[in-house]
This record gives sequence, structure tokens and C-alpha cells, in this order.
Amino acid sequence: METQYIQEETQGGVPIKMWTRGVPIEADARKQLENAARLPIVFKHIAAMPDVHFGIGATVGSVIPTLRAIIPAAVGVDIGCGMIACKTSLHANDLPDNLGPLRAAIERAVPHGRTPGGRDKGAWENKPASVDTAWASLEPEFTELCRDYPRLKNTNHDKHLGTLGTGNHFIEVCLDEANAVWFMLHSGSRGVGNAIGNLFIELAKKDARVHQANLPDQDLAYFEEGSQYFGDYVRAVGWAQKYARLNREVMMTRVIAAAKTVITKPFQSYIEAVNCHHNYVQRETHFEQEVLLTRKGAVSAKAGELGIIPGSMGARSFIVRGKGNPESFMSCSHGAGRIMSRTQAKKRFTIEDQVRATEGVECRKDAEVIDEIPMAYKDIDAVMAAQKDLVEIVHTLKQVVCVKG
Repeated sequence: METQYIQEETQGGVPIKMWTRGVPIEADARKQLENAARLPIVFKHIAAMPDVHFGIGATVGSVIPTLRAIIPAAVGVDIGCGMIACKTSLHANDLPDNLGPLRAAIERAVPHGRTPGGRDKGAWENKPASVDTAWASLEPEFTELCRDYPRLKNTNHDKHLGTLGTGNHFIEVCLDEANAVWFMLHSGSRGVGNAIGNLFIELAKKDARVHQANLPDQDLAYFEEGSQYFGDYVRAVGWAQKYARLNREVMMTRVIAAAKTVITKPFQSYIEAVNCHHNYVQRETHFEQEVLLTRKGAVSAKAGELGIIPGSMGARSFIVRGKGNPESFMSCSHGAGRIMSRTQAKKRFTIEDQVRATEGVECRKDAEVIDEIPMAYKDIDAVMAAQKDLVEIVHTLKQVVCVKG
């Protein structure tokens, strides 16, 4: 297999293997990678995906294998964030000429976004029965978590299930290379995942002040196996990842039902479906060693495994099949990756820029979504070229409707 990565040695740490040929990586992200590589718990090397960029806690687009230890801030606070996509039996010609009502139906079906004051409005006021049914499968384990960590009770755990959230979370109607219609969405574990993440990041930092005096970055504080909070965090993060997967399934069911109220032709869905995390941790075996593998903005790409790599608003997205490259710990990128902050994007671009960049897409085109403008992201084609030894493209998708969080 042709080698695509660039290897850099880290003084006092493991090497960093970066799939970044032809794509930019900023100095701050490189520094974050070096800090992580110096941790004594990291195994073999760190892998950086082509969408790599500076993140809170750890570098977005990094794959970090650890031995008998786990780094809560590397997983982050949007635990289990990821993608779901399903192909339908519809063809582009089956969609209505005016896509506005389809977008409106989806927006009514799934709570999303913020109020004008900036507050998350993506919570159910009147939960559908299907949401209560889904929550029932999660509730027993959550009740146990709350017995040990009562502050988790004060989250919108059940009212957020089946809701999209804000920021770069989205729902799209797409066409593939054969003009087949797909539905695709991006979301995670919402407020309860955020609460779990912040709780254990705080506990890890507190623990580190006693046991990890020489950390290169406080955000890399970790729990070692056998320590006071290790088992609780593994249990909590596992539950949040189940919540995130179910959250996407509930939303997808509602999106398809909403589409059927607008699209007159009967259709089937889930013909080809993918549901994958890209912010998570799990036990895996690599190079004959069991590790806790954290994918912070990266997707599992085992041989034959399907994944989703979305572009930005107005750009193409990809359904991919993993090649099982061991050097990347069988991982690939989770998207295009930002090249500037949200604040920078809002300062640099205008509504007119947003309108031009999303031409042909039925979506919001206002000041509140300028931070998601395609030019704030890396070129998705360059990102895909940089990881051709990690995945093969199965389908190429182009959105025609986009609902932003």
C-alpha cells in the first residue's frame, strides 16, 4: 500500500503520522499533537487526519491510542458526535421543483438551532411518543449514573433526544452520482453528553494536580485504569455514545416521515444506511496490543467498513469504504476541517458571500450561518486526495436541502 502520511518525530514522545499532503495544518494544531505525543500513556504513535485542526482539549482530526488510561478532554464534550445517512428509492426527478416546503417540513419535525438571544432552542416542548419509547431504553443506565453523579440529573437528557443542536450540526437532502436521493444528518449526545464530558474533564484535571505534575497541557489530564474515576468515565462515555447513536436514528426516522408529507411518490428508505461516530473512545486491538482508542474528529475505517465524510455547506460529501490501514489505526477524516475560527469567518465574509457559496442549495442564507460558509473549511477534494490509502469513495453526494443547527 502506497504511503501517504508524513512522519514527524517528537522529542520525548512517540512519532506523529500525518495524512496532510496538500492540505494546511496550523502551528497551534501541530503543537497540540506534540503535547499529546509526549504523554507516557500513548502507544506507538499518534495519527493526524487530513482535516486536522486546533481544538479544545485535543486536536480535532487526531487518533490517540492509550494504554490502560483515558483522556476525557480528548474525547471532548460532544461525546458520540457523528453522522447517519440513508439512501432512498427516490430519484432527483421525484423531488418537488420548489424545495422550500421540504426544508420547512424537516425543520418542523426536528427541533434545532438557537433563539435570537443565542439560547439553544433544540429541546422538545411536547415530546412525541417515539422519543419517550427511545428514552426508555437509555433511562435505567442513566438513573444509575445519576445516583453516583447527581448533577447529571439537571440536563435536558430526555428533552434533547431526537433533536439536532447547533453549530455545525445539520440535516441534508442529497443526490448521489446516479441522482438517487439520500437523507443525511450530523449530531451527537446533546446537552447530556456535554454535561458528562465537562464533569469528567473537571475531575481529570483535579486528579492531575495531584498525580500528573508534568503534563504538557492540563487539557490532556487522564484517568489511569484502576484509579477512582476511570471505571465511571468508561461507563458514562459508553452510555453517551449509545445516546448519540440513538439520537441520530430517532431524527432520521422523523426526517423521512416529514419528507413523506411533501414528496407525493411513495418511497423506501434505509436501502443503504450508515451510522458512525467521529468523537468517541473504545477498546480496540492495534499492532497486537489492546488500547483505548480515541478518535477526536475521525471515523473508523476498518477494511470494508462504511463511513461518512461530509463536506461543508455547498460542498460534496462522501460515503466511503475503509481500507483498514493499520498506520492510521484504521481511521479516516470526519469531514473537511476548519481553516478559520467561527469569529474569523463572521468578520471576513458577508451574507452575499454565503448566498454565492450555497447557490443551488435550499438553506438559510443569513448572518447567523456565515460561520459555516464553505470557505471557512478546507477543500474537501484535497482532503480526500490526502487519504486515498485510508478509504475508497463509494458514493459522492451533493446536498440540495440543508437545515443548519
